[in-house]
This record gives sequence, structure tokens and C-alpha cells, in this order.
Amino acid sequence: MNKIFFTSDHHFGHKNINKFSNRPFSTVEEMDEELIKRWNEKISPEDEVYHMGDVALMSSGKLKTILDRLNGKIYLIKGNHESSALACASRFEWIKDYYELTVKDEEAYKGEQFIVLFHYAIKEWNASHYGTWHLYGHYHGGLADDPTSRSIDIGVDCHNFYPLSYEEVKEIILKKNWQAPFYLRD
Repeated sequence: MNKIFFTSDHHFGHKNINKFSNRPFSTVEEMDEELIKRWNEKISPEDEVYHMGDVALMSSGKLKTILDRLNGKIYLIKGNHESSALACASRFEWIKDYYELTVKDEEAYKGEQFIVLFHYAIKEWNASHYGTWHLYGHYHGGLADDPTSRSIDIGVDCHNFYPLSYEEVKEIILKKNWQAPFYLRD
């Protein structure tokens, strides 16, 4: 059975990201190889991957080689560094600025979990007052997490350079101290 994964901010080929984000890699080549390895350790060819942007800062030709090595069907939410990814558009199932995803989940309200996907963190999103989720990237762990919000930074810098499965995201989100507004409580 295929699974759903979420990730962001790989910055393949970005020579300065190791310094900017304090990544533990000696070279950009070492970083790229480790990111590919960790992606493929979790994701099979049939899985769906929602990438919240900033795939790479490298030529589209070099990026195509990397994308061809990554497992899964990749859906891209555009970040602010996507020129090479846009040149490789055929590798993605689709490319959008923003997306509202519904995942079948028997434990969720009415059996479906509604998730807002966007490169940037937003304070409120569609149906957030009902407990919907928001997944974002961009901040590389530099934006303080709100323990009362059903949102998380899905970027690789926050998750040991791995994508997260739907189940892993769910576990993180449901540990948060979110409460429905008073007018929605029983």
C-alpha cells in the first residue's frame, strides 16, 4: 500500500546551506548524497511525497539527475528557490503555490484529515479553528514552534534530514495543546 510523506527545503546543490542552516555535512556533495539516501530509506516508488518547496539551487540538468534518483510520486508546493525545479516540471505530478489536501483517516473528524500545504508558515488557514493542519517549510527550524497550533515546519533541518510520513506528522500534531475556540466546544 502506498504511503504519504511530507518534506521541504532540501536545497540540493546549495553551496552555502550547510553554513546558513548549520548542517553537519563537509561538502555539498556529501549533503546531496545523504539527503538522497535518507529520502529513499523511507519512500518507495509508489509512495506520494508532498514537497513544500526549495528543492534545489543548482542547474536544472544536475537537479534532473538527482530527481531521477528519488523514489515516489512528488508533488511540489513552490518555495522561493524553484527555478531549477520548474525547469524539471515533468518529474513532478504537479506544481502549485498552495494546496489543500484531504487524507482518509478513520480517526479524524468524519474520517478525513484536512491539511493546508504552503511553503511559508501562516497564522491562520482554512478551517484552522476546526483543528485542520498546516505544514510549511522555509524556516529551517528557525521559527519558534507554537505548541497550541496544529502546524509544523516539515523541513529536513527539523527532522534529521528525513521526510516524515503522514503517521509521523499526525503523532507530532496530536501531541500539541490545541483547543477548539470556545464557541466550538461541546
